[in-house]
Amino acid sequence: MKNILMILTSHSGMENTDGKTGVWLGEFTDPYYEFIDAGYHVELASQKGGRPPVDPMSELTENVTGSNRRFQDDEVAKAAFSHTKVLDQVSAAEYDAVFYPGGHGPLWDLANDNNSGILILDFLDSGKPVAAVCHGPAALISAERQRPGFLRGKILSAFSNTEETLVGRSGNVPYLLQTKLEELGAEVKTAFVPFLSHVEKDGLLITGQNPLSAGPAAKALINLLTGHAESGIEE
Repeated sequence: MKNILMILTSHSGMENTDGKTGVWLGEFTDPYYEFIDAGYHVELASQKGGRPPVDPMSELTENVTGSNRRFQDDEVAKAAFSHTKVLDQVSAAEYDAVFYPGGHGPLWDLANDNNSGILILDFLDSGKPVAAVCHGPAALISAERQRPGFLRGKILSAFSNTEETLVGRSGNVPYLLQTKLEELGAEVKTAFVPFLSHVEKDGLLITGQNPLSAGPAAKALINLLTGHAESGIEE
């Protein structure tokens, strides 16, 4: 059985607003059930441990996915979500892959967490895949800090500047993720139309653009683990 580690944000604050952020729930539940339905064992961690904050917007009716509803009836999953491990207590050696869901929170905590950066490099150096979706790729910034030049030439996807502007939060974040990744040398590819699913694969690194990309990014990770990965993915 494959063991998948999912790392969630512990950060809930936004800049210049009283609005809150946290985990975008569907970006957790969609991949979670892709892994569970594939027969994988999933463990959850977050920077601070315990129950991560959830972005209130992700629980609005128009953003609720089928996996969100499934989660609400899943006592095992809810218990796991409420008792995540502390990030600095997990090791890449115990897992076959790691997945970073988004929500705006990673822009603050996971982007600056040394343990997360080291963990990402440990997975990749061990030949194990790393996947992230939406704002989850902000975690790659901490890996860049640990290994300068890590992101140079990497082909990624992430929540785009256009999408950030359209959701009205470009003034509430410390930086625009697409711009930041590009400044660090990555090539960020996005869907032609904002908010459509888009996934990129670069070696062992899989990244998705937005909430709609969370399930497809998980499927791409499963394909990579089962040896059915294609040379490139665009959805």
